[in-house]
Amino acid sequence: MRAAPIKGILCDIGGVLYVGDTPIDGALKAVASIKNRYPVRFVTNTTQMTGAEVVAKLRHMGFDIHPSEVITALDVTRLFLEREGSGACYLLTDNAAAYFQDLPKEPCRYVVVGDAQENFSYDHLNRAFRVLMQGGELLAAAKNRYFKDADGELSMDAGGFVAALEYACNTRARIVGKPSLDFYHLACASMGVKPEESLMIGDDIESDILGAQEAGLKAALVRTGKFTPDDLVRGIVPDAVMDSIADFSLLG
Repeated sequence: MRAAPIKGILCDIGGVLYVGDTPIDGALKAVASIKNRYPVRFVTNTTQMTGAEVVAKLRHMGFDIHPSEVITALDVTRLFLEREGSGACYLLTDNAAAYFQDLPKEPCRYVVVGDAQENFSYDHLNRAFRVLMQGGELLAAAKNRYFKDADGELSMDAGGFVAALEYACNTRARIVGKPSLDFYHLACASMGVKPEESLMIGDDIESDILGAQEAGLKAALVRTGKFTPDDLVRGIVPDAVMDSIADFSLLG
């Protein structure tokens, strides 16, 4: 059976478009070229910034990106809580938690975990633990293991803390961001294209590549951001591998 032609692009942000506060070489031109050819959604598991803050950062770097083109794990988490009509206990940075402050506080049926950084204290984790032990459900905005930090080194992400709560409470987290199938399908639907007509570009072999493929998309891995050579010997086979997003045009 002939593969469906690509009609839409999903693109990770941190590690693919920039590292720290510096755009990847050729990324500005590549994004402009992609937008001339396809509808695109820039998708990210970052829980340190809201969608508006992500757009502001990208525009400051020179990227021409509209707010409607960005989908974050925080955005999808908020939509979920609004749909459920529920409050939550938040393990997030103070800035990220403020994004939810206008939502109902009760009933508190969920624990939301993102990259809380210094807020991953024992007191905060134990408060979340108690909500879960009383019947709450664990929502992981994302479960990434690590990310490429502003200093060029890898830093621990929220995944380890999610795993700790899963173990302590004998539960499994519901993943709201990537690699959730619902996240990918929502992003594709927002472009008006089917998953099999979409290509995901990312630097995370599990969340971006395997997650996208399991959701029915094709996936291209870039050798920037959190990429390491070991990613290519883990049994996950990208549909394409590029040195960076600047090589997108080589995919045809």
